[in-house]
Amino acid sequence: MFIPFIKYSLSLGLWLGLTTTPTDWIPQRQPATNPASAFADTLNRPEENRFTKTILSNDLNEPMELAVAPDGRVFFVERAGKFYLYDPVSKKTRLLYDFPAKAIDKYLNGLLGMTIDPNFNQNHYLYFFYTVQDKEQTKQRIARFIMNDDNTLDVASEKAIIEFPIDLEVSAHTGGSMAWDAHGNLFISTGDNTVPFESSGHAPIDERSGRLTFDAQRSAGNPNDLRGKILRIHVEPDGSYTIPEGNLFPKGTAGTRPEIYVMGCRNPYRISVDPTTSILYWGEIGPDAGTDGKQGPRGYDEFNQAKKAGNYGWPYFVGDSKPYHQYDFATKAVGPLFDVDAPVNNSPNNTGIKNLPPAQKPMIWYPYNKSEEFPELGVGGRCAMGGPVYHYDANLQSTTKLPAYYDKAVFVYDWMRNWVYALRLDEQQNCQSMEPFMPKTGDFRRPVDMEIGPDGSVYMLEYGSVYGIDNEDARLVRIDFNGGNRAPVANAIATDTIGLAPLTVAFTGDKSQDFDKGDKLTYAWRFDGNTATSTEANPTHTFRKNGIYKATLTVTDQHGKSSTDAVTIKVGNTAPQVSIQTGQNRTFFSPKSTPFAYTVQVSDKEDKPIDKKNVKVVLNYIPKVNPEPQMGHQQLTSTFSLGKNLIAGSDCKACHQLAAKSVGPAFTEVANRYRDDKTATAKLANKIIIGGGGVWGEHAMSAHPQLSREEATEMVKYILSVGNEPVENRLPQQGNVTLNQHVGKEQLGRYVLTASYTDKGSLVPPTGKPKTQLALTKTDLLVLRPTKVLGSEADVLHNVTRQEKRLGSIHNQSYFVLKNIDLKGIDQLTYLYSSKDKNATIEVHTDSPTGPVISTLAYTATGEWKNYKEISTPIQNPGGQHDLYFVFVKPETPNRDLFSLEYIVFGNQNVTSSAKTPATGK
Repeated sequence: MFIPFIKYSLSLGLWLGLTTTPTDWIPQRQPATNPASAFADTLNRPEENRFTKTILSNDLNEPMELAVAPDGRVFFVERAGKFYLYDPVSKKTRLLYDFPAKAIDKYLNGLLGMTIDPNFNQNHYLYFFYTVQDKEQTKQRIARFIMNDDNTLDVASEKAIIEFPIDLEVSAHTGGSMAWDAHGNLFISTGDNTVPFESSGHAPIDERSGRLTFDAQRSAGNPNDLRGKILRIHVEPDGSYTIPEGNLFPKGTAGTRPEIYVMGCRNPYRISVDPTTSILYWGEIGPDAGTDGKQGPRGYDEFNQAKKAGNYGWPYFVGDSKPYHQYDFATKAVGPLFDVDAPVNNSPNNTGIKNLPPAQKPMIWYPYNKSEEFPELGVGGRCAMGGPVYHYDANLQSTTKLPAYYDKAVFVYDWMRNWVYALRLDEQQNCQSMEPFMPKTGDFRRPVDMEIGPDGSVYMLEYGSVYGIDNEDARLVRIDFNGGNRAPVANAIATDTIGLAPLTVAFTGDKSQDFDKGDKLTYAWRFDGNTATSTEANPTHTFRKNGIYKATLTVTDQHGKSSTDAVTIKVGNTAPQVSIQTGQNRTFFSPKSTPFAYTVQVSDKEDKPIDKKNVKVVLNYIPKVNPEPQMGHQQLTSTFSLGKNLIAGSDCKACHQLAAKSVGPAFTEVANRYRDDKTATAKLANKIIIGGGGVWGEHAMSAHPQLSREEATEMVKYILSVGNEPVENRLPQQGNVTLNQHVGKEQLGRYVLTASYTDKGSLVPPTGKPKTQLALTKTDLLVLRPTKVLGSEADVLHNVTRQEKRLGSIHNQSYFVLKNIDLKGIDQLTYLYSSKDKNATIEVHTDSPTGPVISTLAYTATGEWKNYKEISTPIQNPGGQHDLYFVFVKPETPNRDLFSLEYIVFGNQNVTSSAKTPATGK
């Protein structure tokens, strides 16, 4: 991905989990090769439920950067020019000033950053990074202002500290972040201000005449230009600045700028400086190539560390200093690789010295696809941001500060992937490990800035779900740590939440949790619009009138901390009953084209007779589902389009909406443009995978090499269908349908037969509101899967490892489970397996690992893990649907690493299996 002002490309994202994928056929996961990919020792890691995320200010519009004053006031800015103050005393946010910043969407600049002076308590200085237009020249300005005692900004106090011109035609890659070191030096990040197009996502080093803005050698690679850099200056009291010792080029060196601390940056969008060591950290947002090409390597984002001044390589190197080729954009001739130890800038657009410092390597680098070195960072769009270094202060009187566990951790985050990681350093400040921060409960919404406050809490600006609009979930949040007593978690449960008056409901409250063992809990229930109460944990209450009610439960511990939950009770109707009946197998469909007979039975206590117009029966085919683990019924109910499902679970919504324009076109616009283009599906699927631009204006779409051709094709099919969805093909309540959509395709799909009925309802008066129609819908679902089941589709694993499509690391008493299996018409199992040197037995039990045995297979070793073999064995049908437990038995030692399972075929001895494949093991 990316946000255009950050990365200048778009994204169609990913719907893939962080799965364990083997590097070859060996059925054990191979260890990571990079030490930083190992997780830190987590023995003392604080429980995630000790962190609380609180929204301080909501419904912002493109928030950019924040700063927290020593007294807890939070200052932050929006790109359009607004400067805000959050007051922790009044808990309110107010606008302080609207900067006349040039923030037109096309140019992607504006009010980009802010910081607070280290001596703010004495001088009240604030610094802002914003875009100004002076006569006919557009510039980036870093200016200082004074904050008045009455919480107003002294606009007349502005002093322009440093300015530099930008090329407005592109003005992408802005940088805009600021930070301070322990010596009072100000660091300023700037982007390369270069058009990334027509470089195929590689190095933009186009030296042709008239192509100035397509050449990053004029900016990031130019020692005499302030763009594509991280500057370091010392601001003096009068608003001038001096140059600290140790910058990259000594003052007075011809063809250089002394302000430069780091050069060779593409877009160092967020930076931070360790307040103790003065070491600089930043996230580098990299180019868009999804694969290596003739011009050089694919794109990588980076997390960088500079212990001293240096050249970090762009546009000649990317990732861990992987070199690009010299390239003639006129002739398309590929030249030699740039020399990482002695890069030379021979561009006619370079105004500085030609011989550049050697390129430095980043701490961490990762592409769109899975990183070999850092696989835990995932796959998909990229947008690396450098966050703060935390230093634990035992003397700080704060009940919310991060614990000592995170002492000296460097926090980094990714705008696109919505995660935060804590990096661990050794005594030499080298990165040794990483671990996710609040991976389950963080609910990060495109984090765009992150700071540690004076109270030791985390303050974060979240940009919101979609680029370029006023997101409802754009917000300022604070993350607090609770090292003491935690509030209980109320859990209100009710049976019979729907029925006719008088309706007696049994409520359960004692399933509420308290993470602090031994706390005594008290319960307070309220019913009937709070006219009835109970202090029992599990009370009953009778609702005597029709209506819609909310029963609330408040649970309080002996320390006075509490939480509330609620459950809705609907009185005045009963739900209909819907069931799909069939005399055929309810789990599997035949590999061949076959008819399926069904009957939908509907009953309702109030509806006499059943209104057949409200009975809805639909059959859908999903050509492929995520094989790890088996997709559940709820997921299948939510969508019957693989493409829609892929998009819904991806980062696409960051740049695209269904019908409204964001930075990228609305899906309805795409559908309208390509509706009559018969080549559109293949063309657009390819574009999603390899990236590209130029059709919808200035913004490019990033590559997605992690997507398969089939996945990209299904996404395109859904996009092209938007706004022109076909009329739903409803089926009769009883009939036969032919299952043939899977024929000739890889059998990873599912048939989903859905039956639903919405009753006539009744008018009920909700408490204090006008009457409403209480109509109820009931749905039944029948999911038919292929008879060939991949090992990775197992629903439950016990002492077994999932490895892409197969299962491995199987030992004595290991087992896996396939749930809700109907064996009607099935009397044989066929396994494709390998076993290096151990014979053992597989027992199939029903409903538990010690349940009745319905199949036994004594298998023999295949000699090598890569040698796969098919073997069949009988299975008995116990009737009905059961969970099948596949238990591996070998009591005598050695009895570890017994088996690697590729797939199982559920078949009939009288029918030849069509699932057999060459036993290559690949």
